[in-house]
Amino acid sequence: MSFGSKLLTRRGIALLQFSSVGKTPCGGFRTFTTSKANVCGLNISRNYSSTSTVDVELTSVRYKDHVQRGNFAALQPDDVSFFREKLGKHRVITDQSDLDGYNVDWLRIVRGSGKIVLKPKTTEEISIILKYCNDRNLAVCPQAGNTSLVGGSVPVYDEVILSTSLMDAVINFDEWSGVLVCEPGCILEKLNDYLLDRDFIMPLDLGAKGSCQIGGNVSTNAGGLRLLRYGSLHSTVLGCEVVLADGTVLDLMSTMKKDNTGYDLKHLFIGAEGTLGIVTKLAIQCPAKPNAINLALLGMDGFDKVLTTFKRAKRDLGEILSSCEYIDTASMECVTGNLNLKLPISQSQFYMVIETSGSLGEHDEEKLNNFLEDIMEEKIVSDGTIASGSTQIKDIWALRERIAEALLKDGYCYKYDLSIPLTVFDELVQDMRTQLGIGAKRVCGYGHLGDSNIHLNITSETFDKSVHNKIEPFVYEWVAKHNGSISAEHGVGFKKRDYLHYSKPNEAIGIMRDIKKLLDPKGILNPYKVLPSNFSPKI
Repeated sequence: MSFGSKLLTRRGIALLQFSSVGKTPCGGFRTFTTSKANVCGLNISRNYSSTSTVDVELTSVRYKDHVQRGNFAALQPDDVSFFREKLGKHRVITDQSDLDGYNVDWLRIVRGSGKIVLKPKTTEEISIILKYCNDRNLAVCPQAGNTSLVGGSVPVYDEVILSTSLMDAVINFDEWSGVLVCEPGCILEKLNDYLLDRDFIMPLDLGAKGSCQIGGNVSTNAGGLRLLRYGSLHSTVLGCEVVLADGTVLDLMSTMKKDNTGYDLKHLFIGAEGTLGIVTKLAIQCPAKPNAINLALLGMDGFDKVLTTFKRAKRDLGEILSSCEYIDTASMECVTGNLNLKLPISQSQFYMVIETSGSLGEHDEEKLNNFLEDIMEEKIVSDGTIASGSTQIKDIWALRERIAEALLKDGYCYKYDLSIPLTVFDELVQDMRTQLGIGAKRVCGYGHLGDSNIHLNITSETFDKSVHNKIEPFVYEWVAKHNGSISAEHGVGFKKRDYLHYSKPNEAIGIMRDIKKLLDPKGILNPYKVLPSNFSPKI
């Protein structure tokens, strides 16, 4: 077998031996060491040339029937002078060639026309900026690592772009409690590296970890590969500091796991996508680093066998199961074909990536071997391999984490991050293929089985309005019919705001509007995002 896997024969069947990874420089975890920011294996740079962004249609043009510029002030020379006085000229960007990378998302599906980027270093500077913008009625687009997949992190029109990238300090780490206190601009992968040196890890792991920032992760309530084991950010964020639209600094910092004093307001800002306030400080509960990591890639023919394998993994692996990922054959063909990656097992209809992590290697291996033996004996799995070292771990995870990058090689990608019952994952993909017919280049699905979260992707050579109109609202109606959510972990952003009613009742949306009006009466914070377009802020 590939990756130098051993064979173990028990009960008369050939079985792949799951080897203990041991301690690698990063504690056995998958890592992608790069000198540049990395998103799903894709190097991202803000140094876009003007020719590389001009071909991305302006959001305000492509979606002109769905959005209209709010009654906000336009940036004036006096505004630029004020910001330069407060931040210094080097932290105020106005040159068009430098602005391009901040106006376009990394998927290249939305583009704004922001005229200025501000790069504060402190909470106080953000407070001064927001108070000024609120008084002047200047709209503001907060931006972290700009890895949003729903158009949430770039302007729609000419909003002031407020980047948190220079607020990247680790303030404190308590090795007794495992609580990390840091600023919002810290890159997720760097935080994880910092913690690994102290025998801890971040509770969050994403394909975009090389460039996404923790403030953006919290603001979108990002999920990722470890949610099955460690839960969502609503459970691991213990406290936060937030600056409101009028410059008020709201101190919700706590490092206690238990704080039952009144309304827990921090949850308002987790997943609010910068529409209620800008997060400037965080306290996060971090788990201890596992001593033993194992990773397997399995192939099976039939979605029913995917479900059976997952059910058995939960039962037989129990507390050591840390990730359980699903990839259909169209996704695998895309990542191997478009990126020339090698599939180490024979082709199958479906694939699963299963990771275990625990404190005792021998115990974990025994559980894993027994699990694998049983599913192979019962012919649930048709083929499989395991990682016998950190390089092999990286290679297997690349097949899952680089699918998003591979899809961009097809041309234009229509991405849908959805929560639906596990039993209908493949049914959604098949129904979408039927809906689109020959109009789409590729329709595929992959995602997090442990969280009932599928990433449905459709590609075409270029953006095709007829394809788009066949997808939406069909996909949201389909999800609503199956009592799912139109956004599992990527947020709502600009792309999904007008479809919020498919997942939330009007009464809930009304309360969201009331909260927005209370905390941001003029609506300057990340306008045109999250709330439906019929929201009219009070000026």
